[in-house]
Amino acid sequence: MSRWDFVGRRDELNRLLSAVGGPEGRGLLLSGSAGVGKSRLLREGIAALPTDRYAIWSVSASATTAALPFGGLVQVLPAEQPQGLSPAGILRWAVDLLQEQAAGRPIVLAIDDAHLLDPPSAALVHLIARAENATVIGTLRNGEQIPLPIRALWTDDLVELVELAPLGPAETTGLLTAILGGPVDAGTAERLFRLSAGNPLLLRELVLAASGGDELSQTYGIWKWTGRLELAPSLTDLIDTRIGRLTPGVRAVVELVAFGEPLGLQLLQRAVDPADVETAEERGLITMVHDDRRLNVRLAHPLYGEVMRRQCPVSRTRRLQATLAELLEQVGKRRRDDLLRVAVWRLDSGTAQNPALLLDAAAQAFGRYDVPLATRLARAALEAEGGSDAAELLATILMFGDRPDEAIQVLDSVAGEVTDDQRRSRWLTVRAMVSYWGLSRESTVDEIAARADELTDPADRARARAFEAIMRLHGLDTDAALRLAQAVLDRPAAPVAARELARCTIAHLHAARGQYRCSATAIARVQAEVARWRDDMPYLQLAMELARGTRLALSGDLSGIDAIVADEFADLAGAGDFRLGTGYLAILQAYAARLRGHSDEALKTSLGACAVLATSRVYAGLAHAERAQAAALRGDATHAAEAMAEADRTHAPGMAVLYPWLEQARGAVHAAAGDLPAATKHLCALADRLREDGFAGHELLVLLDLVRFGQAGAPVGPTCIDGGRRTVAQRLAELSERVDGTLPPLVARYARAAVDHSPAELLAVADDFAARDLVVHAAEATAMALHRAGRSRAAATGAARERLADLLRRCDGVSTPALRLLRPALSEREWEVARLAAEGATSRAIAERLYLSSRTVENHLQRVYSKLGVAGRAELRAALRSMPGHDGTDPV
Repeated sequence: MSRWDFVGRRDELNRLLSAVGGPEGRGLLLSGSAGVGKSRLLREGIAALPTDRYAIWSVSASATTAALPFGGLVQVLPAEQPQGLSPAGILRWAVDLLQEQAAGRPIVLAIDDAHLLDPPSAALVHLIARAENATVIGTLRNGEQIPLPIRALWTDDLVELVELAPLGPAETTGLLTAILGGPVDAGTAERLFRLSAGNPLLLRELVLAASGGDELSQTYGIWKWTGRLELAPSLTDLIDTRIGRLTPGVRAVVELVAFGEPLGLQLLQRAVDPADVETAEERGLITMVHDDRRLNVRLAHPLYGEVMRRQCPVSRTRRLQATLAELLEQVGKRRRDDLLRVAVWRLDSGTAQNPALLLDAAAQAFGRYDVPLATRLARAALEAEGGSDAAELLATILMFGDRPDEAIQVLDSVAGEVTDDQRRSRWLTVRAMVSYWGLSRESTVDEIAARADELTDPADRARARAFEAIMRLHGLDTDAALRLAQAVLDRPAAPVAARELARCTIAHLHAARGQYRCSATAIARVQAEVARWRDDMPYLQLAMELARGTRLALSGDLSGIDAIVADEFADLAGAGDFRLGTGYLAILQAYAARLRGHSDEALKTSLGACAVLATSRVYAGLAHAERAQAAALRGDATHAAEAMAEADRTHAPGMAVLYPWLEQARGAVHAAAGDLPAATKHLCALADRLREDGFAGHELLVLLDLVRFGQAGAPVGPTCIDGGRRTVAQRLAELSERVDGTLPPLVARYARAAVDHSPAELLAVADDFAARDLVVHAAEATAMALHRAGRSRAAATGAARERLADLLRRCDGVSTPALRLLRPALSEREWEVARLAAEGATSRAIAERLYLSSRTVENHLQRVYSKLGVAGRAELRAALRSMPGHDGTDPV
């Protein structure tokens, strides 16, 4: 593990440096809790100050030196002090000594842990702070006794006192990424942030403990915390010190909150002495949090709970958990999550005897997408004689926990108990779901079709048909899928969940066919019924998200993708380890980042999706295909090819409906490798296949790729009556009238402008792409306009190059075939001369700097002008800034 890098805190660091070099000349003291990063920030600030400009003295006070006169400044003052001086004289001698050593430079005195300074040192610091050419910066720990001379620093307005807040989630993730040497799984980053509360010291101890216990592992380059939280002895000792000695009453308060948080204050006061609650709050062990009308009690720090729970004997742990359950049962389970809390307490305390309670709680946990907790509760319900209902729920949860083999065993173990049609329908559909998606058995579709005919009740048969419909959709039997789904909707007896699952099938088909308005209407209807299907079929959310995500991605609605990635389902799925949900949403997030030109984010997010879906084959192929696209966008042909191979290996045959995404990625991989003929041939064949399948929405995006690769005039589709074939541009013109939304006409205009070699129209198209935040398409259209214009002064203007430069500044690491057309083959010397000329240097100045003749410089410039297609120096800077991957300052 590498040294901990300094991450974040840029605003605080700049504030510290401004306190030293600012016009006001006031110092700065940083206060905060232990381990929040005060000392590190102070060291970084000191290191950034030039020693030739400032006389810098850095000291660190400690408990050891606090009892010694001038012990806090032992690193600054000489060991021998003059004899016979009064205390005031010694202070004046010390100030004069520092001024003499400063030799006219401004003095910077940095004191770490200034609250530990001995009285003479504190007085000297205050005296130095009053000097006109001196600045005091330092740190203080919250909750400590501050020497009066140090306190007077800010009361006398000599320094500014600033509270240093804990790291935020983004800064914590950045620190983890830096120290582990690679991106971190979002769930892992969130968990470590929550446990450390943004405290770098605690974060360090947590990471060291996890690394020492082999609990941090990498999958596809993404770090993930997979094991149980282990607390290193040093961390346990640190938390013990913070908690301190507890009376029996206060300990009872802290332990109850540790096992029950968030715990209602009134509920807590029924079990303990209210005076002990007040004492625990005064000592900073617990805190009060308002939640609607309830005042909840939480521990002041998450790690307090970890330590208290581990130190609590097993017998007392079980007694406390049983007490919590009894308390909540006595006052009544008033809130929805009260049932879940009681069930968990009963289970953990060994007093769970009611299978109905466990089953209801398991269903509630799964409805919140908490897969680990739902698995525990459903298994307990089955072991408590919960019967086939418990087996069905447990098998469903195991399926979404990537344990399909175990799920099949659970279902088969209760097959003899399934006697009536309703249970048979549920058992049949769950088993089919596990068999088809979990075990990739394509024959399952025909099996469920045959078994559904044996069901006599129309409602039960509708449920089976709804599952058959979505399986046939995923298997690419779209006509049968549509027919079955519509039949379910036409059946009045169909249960709500069955109807909405069928509606998701239809919504997905509409999206693939470019009928976005119909798809959106269907999805809105499913969302409106969520309260009626969530308890029965919570995993229906995945079908809805796939349909909705397909529509948004195909229509280029990036803001819509942002919205669903940020909604409640994303939070619940991430917190509950619902990997299919988090994996698919990460794929969408990567897709939106890629089209915006944020290639680094796209690659990291797609890698995260691959890691999350590593044990599941449902969306794994799609995740790797998106990774291939992200790598191709960066021009990384090797990574793109590796990702594409992994997509082929992990793609499940039961997810054939996703083939357009995978095959479109394959075209991008060919292009990244520089094989545009292979990319063109592949994408033309793909467009033909999509046309035959009726997937007009997908076909439009594939044809857009062909336009981006300069193939707007390539032939596609069947042979016409006249013996010819339509071009890509002509086919896009047809699709613009059939596919919903504003993107199809824009893409058709793009193709037409490319065929017509119209720079002005290409620039207009680029503006429209940019307005939709499709930055990569906008940059490529602009680059194409400049390339088509050649040396034409009418179109190849500096303004157009500036527009391209602005678009490229919104991207990072983007390298596509269209953009590479504008990257001329300048020699290293030509880049050097061009850069200096763009900065305003004269030919003579360039010649002197590079040890060349002025004539040689002019010859280089003429070749540069010719290669860049510009007329002279006036257009040179804009031309260089419009070079992909080049900002006009350094040679490519």
